[in-house]
Amino acid sequence: MRTARLQNMVLLAASYAVYYWLDARILWLLIAATAFTYLAGWTIDHLLYRRREKLASIVTTIGVTMLVGLLLTFKYLDFFAAEMVKLLSTLGLQATWTTLHLVLPIGLSFYVFKLISYLVEIHREHIHVERDAVAFAAYVAFFPTIVAGPIDRPAQFLPQLHQPRPLAWDNLIIGGKMLLWGALMKVCIADALAPMTDRAWELVNSNGRLTWWAFMMYPMQMYADFSGYSLMAIGVGKMLGFTIATNFRQPFLARNVAEYWRRWHMSLTSWITDYIFMPLNIRWRNLGKMGQAMAVAVNMAVIGLWHGANWTYLLFGLYHAALFLPLIYSGTFGRNKKMKTSQWGLPSANDLGKMLLTYMLVAVAFVLFRAPDVGTAFAFFGNMASPVLPTVPMVSGSRWAYLLLIAIVMIWEYVERNQPSPLQLKARGIFQYRWVRYALYYAVIFLIYTHSEHTGAFIYAQF
Repeated sequence: MRTARLQNMVLLAASYAVYYWLDARILWLLIAATAFTYLAGWTIDHLLYRRREKLASIVTTIGVTMLVGLLLTFKYLDFFAAEMVKLLSTLGLQATWTTLHLVLPIGLSFYVFKLISYLVEIHREHIHVERDAVAFAAYVAFFPTIVAGPIDRPAQFLPQLHQPRPLAWDNLIIGGKMLLWGALMKVCIADALAPMTDRAWELVNSNGRLTWWAFMMYPMQMYADFSGYSLMAIGVGKMLGFTIATNFRQPFLARNVAEYWRRWHMSLTSWITDYIFMPLNIRWRNLGKMGQAMAVAVNMAVIGLWHGANWTYLLFGLYHAALFLPLIYSGTFGRNKKMKTSQWGLPSANDLGKMLLTYMLVAVAFVLFRAPDVGTAFAFFGNMASPVLPTVPMVSGSRWAYLLLIAIVMIWEYVERNQPSPLQLKARGIFQYRWVRYALYYAVIFLIYTHSEHTGAFIYAQF
């Protein structure tokens, strides 16, 4: 136990050092929010022990409200105040608002959700209060996940902090392979696609074929960028002796939007499902399928707005909610039918068609996600039908190489979909030879090195 506490102190110091390096101005907010939640959790637990459930509920409500208020203040206050001024002006009323230009703290949306779940789980008596302040602070500030998740739940993560975590060769190997594959996704796919998709948005009113290229490739860029970061974070955690929540599970194998959200940003989806959708679904169960649809609409609206203060994010969420309606009213919502594969392990033509349709529907949503405003999003859609379409080559030059690399990576992920990472190769076929496996590892390292000159920031770091 003494070894675990010492490790936690070192981990906390390292996590705060990383956060200070990323943004020294806002470290105080992370520490203050952590201290507030630690004391609130202790108070809730004490009141429950004294059987003062009503007062414990009040403290929980106050704690959650304060944390939500923290998120609203830094992330949404300027936006909604400015929108209210516009609305009042439209109605002929005079109003002014001085924009505060608040700096959005790095990882705020992620660690606030960690803190909220901690208070709620204590109130539900699903977990015991964490009395070790160092362990609790290390959980909140855990440096591999503080910037962009995954969002670890306290019930799964806190117990790991009370066990000694000796340096294990197996963990280093498994984690290292995760780190390597995540870097490949980020550097060789996401960062390679970024200049081309960005160019399409710069020419949103003039180049139809480039718009189609961005429409088809941006979901892949987002997946490579975000899943790459998640896998690297999970890999670093594994090397340190931690098991971190899985965040992606081949989302483009999904055959409908419900299955897609069970595979995409899983830690956020499960969080909002547990704390928003399920309570609303129970509250509105007497309304039948309409109640379920309403709960899904609120759920997806929150997921959309979680990403930022922009009407495009709200539309992103509501659009996804609309895609759930056929599943809800057909009675297939919630079903998780196992994918049938042929003797060669390939999906059926029917499933393949559903995957393609789901990808296209999700790509529409990503236009709303990427657009700076609603008008630009609709301009993008309009440009996809541009008469300039036949005059500009769709795929040329280096794009073929990127398409080939994407195809190889996606096929590889499909084949190794049951492994911790696609590089966790089983000793079978040609991979039974060590030199073949190591040749592949060195090839991945070579690709990362040769593409690392123009590495960009992680997209989800802004949320």
